[in-house]
Amino acid sequence: ERGPSVGRGFGAPLFPLVAAGAFVGIRLPHFSGGKNPVFGLKGRSPERGKVISILLPGGIRRYLSWENEQRCRELLAASKSRHKQQDASAAVLVSLCSVAGEPALLYTLRSSTLTGVHKGEVSFPGGKCDDSDRDIVATALRETREELGLHLGEDCVWGIMQSLPDRTKKFVVPVLANLGPLEQLILKPNPQEVEAVFTLSISHLLKEQNQGYTHFCKNGVYSYTMPVFPRGPHRVWGLTAIITELTLELLAPGKYQRRTNVLGRR
Repeated sequence: ERGPSVGRGFGAPLFPLVAAGAFVGIRLPHFSGGKNPVFGLKGRSPERGKVISILLPGGIRRYLSWENEQRCRELLAASKSRHKQQDASAAVLVSLCSVAGEPALLYTLRSSTLTGVHKGEVSFPGGKCDDSDRDIVATALRETREELGLHLGEDCVWGIMQSLPDRTKKFVVPVLANLGPLEQLILKPNPQEVEAVFTLSISHLLKEQNQGYTHFCKNGVYSYTMPVFPRGPHRVWGLTAIITELTLELLAPGKYQRRTNVLGRR
């Protein structure tokens, strides 16, 4: 395989908000252009464990509306009944939230000190299933609690998305949930698992100039194309980019159209 080869440009504003450390209550002002403000916590450096947001002015708030939530819940319930869920090895919490009223997705940067193939990568909160987990939703919520210190109830979960294989051929189940306003949450990232936390607004992700693609070849022959979102504090690619793409299709039908070809997907 060969990649990644990004089809669109790079470059984006960084918006460091909160330094790492102990128990952090996040306050995120809206980004409206101009010089990017940098905020630390009581003089601490924002270099490590930082929380970053990419926001665009004129946000479209309807993506988290009650009506859109009900529509998404119904679609996910219908999809779950149609598709046989593969035996899942792991789950991730696809974390919708709002920052200064702007709908966004929350991502983590996995610690580079972790073992395994996914260290140092952008991800949604999540991890392997445990025998003590009641179901796949419990796995996603438990892993989010362990990584970010967030105690979430099942009422925030909109539904279960189609399971997807990762690069090791193990199936990961995305669980879509709405965390609510990020300003009202207290994040306590586990430094052993999480190096940084950042958000990308839905309006940012929907802009074509912030979308890209990666062509993969095998034995010199084109094999498939995968999405990548290159603009932001960290590039979103791989399985996380696929889940992001599926989430955008669900949240914003007609606003986002898949431009990639991934084997095994319809």
